[in-house]
Amino acid sequence: MSSVVDTLIERGYIKQFTHEQETRELLEKEKITFYIGFDPTADSLHVGHFLAIMMMAHMQRAGHRPIALVGGGTAMVGDPTGKTDMRKMLTKEDIQGNVECIKKQLSRFIDFGDDKAILANNADWLMNLNYVDFLREIGVHFSVNKMLTFECFKQRLEKGLSFLEFNYMLMQGYDFLELNRRYGCVMQLGGDDQWSNMLAGVDLIRRKESKPAFAMTCQLLTNSEGKKMGKTENGALWLDANKTSPYDFYQYWRNIGDADVEKCLALLTFLPMDEVRRLGSLEGQEINQAKKVLAYEVTKLVHGEEEAEKAQSGAEALFGAGRDMSNVPTVTITSDMIGKSLLDAIVFTKIVPSKGEGRRLVEQGGLTVGEEKITDFNAVMKAEYFSDGYAVVKRGKKKFYKVVIE
Repeated sequence: MSSVVDTLIERGYIKQFTHEQETRELLEKEKITFYIGFDPTADSLHVGHFLAIMMMAHMQRAGHRPIALVGGGTAMVGDPTGKTDMRKMLTKEDIQGNVECIKKQLSRFIDFGDDKAILANNADWLMNLNYVDFLREIGVHFSVNKMLTFECFKQRLEKGLSFLEFNYMLMQGYDFLELNRRYGCVMQLGGDDQWSNMLAGVDLIRRKESKPAFAMTCQLLTNSEGKKMGKTENGALWLDANKTSPYDFYQYWRNIGDADVEKCLALLTFLPMDEVRRLGSLEGQEINQAKKVLAYEVTKLVHGEEEAEKAQSGAEALFGAGRDMSNVPTVTITSDMIGKSLLDAIVFTKIVPSKGEGRRLVEQGGLTVGEEKITDFNAVMKAEYFSDGYAVVKRGKKKFYKVVIE
């Protein structure tokens, strides 16, 4: 019988271990408590977090207890990792609001009943620390020379690294120590961009408590070209339906590159690996069937089966299956817009953000209404577009909208 480590490796999650052999032996022999941190700088998690959530879910299914640590305290400082500039400072009220939203989202993926998982907030221990005591207990174990060799700090030194941000590694290391003391947490999981911060926590526990502690990092979600996935023309691909609609979420996965299908099926669904490999091996037009499975499965996990069905139905209505158009994204115009500027109408509906963007779309041949490709900036919104009670506007190759008259 394979261990959870074998499962995580087979599906492509693991990037680095602090102590691989010890970790394997530990996870095979014991049921442990581990944690993953989530930064509450927005009121929703995005698809980059989803990879860590899936890793957490696999661990819980194998019998291990997760702690989802929301960084209500560390968010007051800000993680310099991957940032070129100091991040905007959030108020305590903003952070607390974000914490509540993230807790609700995590509950969709992790079972918090019967002590199977813990939700924690590092504000509970960070916000009331005595600074001198913290420096004496924790700061003494951190070498500035060593910290400056870490990539998260090196890339910021040229532009300027504030002392505020320089403290972040100490605070994250202290989080691990505190979770170890409170809950017996012995392992941290997270994205590979957090490797140096995770090392700090492992080292701190081993120094302070003379106990073993471990860390594993997961791959970052990138495409076959090494670019981060989850970015859209409207920004991040959010897990909140109010920030990224289930339809747009579904369409993102439906339209990924052929070379990325198998990887995403392995990382972002619970489909058995035999089925993942079968779908990933499809070629030509058949790979579209694999993309439909991927889009449906990921949308079902994030938004539920009903919303996944609606998104799939809406997509198929537009792409040839001819089903219910009620699930296609719908926008509204007023009756007095008929016979007037088409560009004004699509700006009004926010199909395009501005008239200038609309003109560029026309110039590039990227705007179609019904069966008519729009080539004239002065085109008008025609009544005949609405012969079925609605007009279908196509923006670019894959963005469709149903336009109705109120």
